[in-house]
Amino acid sequence: MKNSYFIIPISLLVHIATLNLTFYIFTPETYLNVFSVVYLNVTWLVITHTLDFYPTARREGFMTYLNNFFRLFFFYALAYFALFAFLGYNPYSIDYLLGVYVLICVLLTLYRSLFFWARDKYRTHGGNNVNVVVIGRDKNLKKIRHVFDNSNFGYRYLGYFDNYKSKSPTYLGDIQSSFAYIFENNIDEVYCMASRLSKEEVKQLMSIADNSLKRIKIIPDNKELISRAMSIELYDTVPVLDLRASPLELQYSERVKRIFDIVFSSLAIVCVLSWLTPLVFILLKIDSKGPLFFRQKRHGVNRKTFWCYKFRSMTQSDDSDTLMATKNDMRITRLGRILRKTSIDELPQFFNVLIGDMSVVGPRPHMEVHTQQYETSVDKYLVRHFLKPGITGLAQVKGYRGEIVERSDIVNRVRYDIFYLEKWSLWLDLRIIFNTITNAVKGEERAY
Repeated sequence: MKNSYFIIPISLLVHIATLNLTFYIFTPETYLNVFSVVYLNVTWLVITHTLDFYPTARREGFMTYLNNFFRLFFFYALAYFALFAFLGYNPYSIDYLLGVYVLICVLLTLYRSLFFWARDKYRTHGGNNVNVVVIGRDKNLKKIRHVFDNSNFGYRYLGYFDNYKSKSPTYLGDIQSSFAYIFENNIDEVYCMASRLSKEEVKQLMSIADNSLKRIKIIPDNKELISRAMSIELYDTVPVLDLRASPLELQYSERVKRIFDIVFSSLAIVCVLSWLTPLVFILLKIDSKGPLFFRQKRHGVNRKTFWCYKFRSMTQSDDSDTLMATKNDMRITRLGRILRKTSIDELPQFFNVLIGDMSVVGPRPHMEVHTQQYETSVDKYLVRHFLKPGITGLAQVKGYRGEIVERSDIVNRVRYDIFYLEKWSLWLDLRIIFNTITNAVKGEERAY
């Protein structure tokens, strides 16, 4: 969901606070010990995770997944009353404990009601909206309009394109004119009626979307469109294909990755950079003139520019922002060659990770000039910008790192970056980190 990063953490904190305050106020004799506090909180986290209780689908409302809400109450009740069997005593009556648990259920239901009421009001006044257009008009357009026109869902429907002209106020022009409109009007999502498009037109739209950072979704017919990254959703009774689905868009995967980034980067900064930085500073001053850090503008998620930091490994020059380092580059200092061979020069990017510009694992960020070059010459290059860039990535551990000499170097790098986007898991991140450390210890040479 667009701009929904804090929904899950806030809801989780409210739920945990409600549980603990209620138990503390009404059942202090059984709550105020370490075992009870840990047990009551851990069981809540385990049950909610098992039930996928915290989805963030844009079309979720109070009644959506309500059965999951009652299932949570049921299973947590079993866990709650099992606590007294573990403790071996119960100073309260069963009726009293049941009343306390009913109070918790009422408070959590009230919060759910308040949350969706506030979210709906916010969206009604224009917040958390996404701009959408439809390409092609068939019988499904009217049905999907019912979804878009519901202000609680946060869609801002701007109109449709079709080769059959219409006097409808929402008719925006023919299909060919849609391409320019999408770029000029900051469209977030494009919905295509496959029945109104040829197979070639759909493939063309897919290619445009992959090379322009636009989300495209297909309302299918029998065009036999196949993509390993497709996922299907129901908008009311209309099936919609998302052509570039990623595990990081689902539930709280993105939050898990962000928490991992914060913890890992904090440990790296405290345990490694705290003593390594002054050491590198001294050695750099002995080796060559210039600052400790080298910073450069690079493109991150959604092609946004950020300052990327590294330990300086080259002599200062005017072409550092346009000329990629090459093997045996004369600009690389003696110390810089060691830093680059061991990838130590990349370690300051943990500060980029901590502030949120980068991730520990993801597609490597490129210089602005190279993004401008590759986005027009390499198919699907911009797909990698759906993710935060990383200090290391799948392409790097697969050997596609360093100087880009042949076209196949960047093509294969993009291929692995897209594969990572489609197949992300925390386990995959850990494997990539392990392989990166192993390669650094071996001292594999790199230029870029």
